[in-house]
Amino acid sequence: MSTPRQYAVTVLGHDRPGIIAEATEGLAGLGLNIEDSTMTLLRGHFAMMLLCSVEGSHGRVAPSEIEHALTGLTVAGDLDVSVRPVTDEPSPASASSSWVLTVHGGDRPGIVSAVAGQVAAAGGNITDLTTRLSGDLYLLVAELDLPADADAAAVEAAIKETAQQVGVTATLRAVEADDL
Repeated sequence: MSTPRQYAVTVLGHDRPGIIAEATEGLAGLGLNIEDSTMTLLRGHFAMMLLCSVEGSHGRVAPSEIEHALTGLTVAGDLDVSVRPVTDEPSPASASSSWVLTVHGGDRPGIVSAVAGQVAAAGGNITDLTTRLSGDLYLLVAELDLPADADAAAVEAAIKETAQQVGVTATLRAVEADDL
């Protein structure tokens, strides 16, 4: 059995119906399997990232072939598609624990930077991040992994102190198995 070759596919631009259907049809036509994906709308702007793999006789697909298969998405000029081979080996799994960080309060510049800095200082890795602005209320929800030896109470205290300095409230809670 051959090792799958992986590609990162990104589609960005003005939203319209059918983007996901058209993109996935083009990928399937080349024998690509979608292993991981994320998609969101940001105030009318579409953003999608896909991690795809190809095996066997399809294993020689070039990034330019993938881009060509997705050309229909870019014809109107309102979407950009990029494809790159993923050559990095996945990072080795280390012992860690999963957490959810929630931040909310009045909007202002620097909120994400401040709390993300505390996560990084603790050796943590943000694995998913969503923010929303509703009027003047700002909401951030992040999934993160902390090293197994991290002092979660100290990390939470540092995040809460930093959040208070930028005028927001933060909570950090362990992810329960039911949350997955």
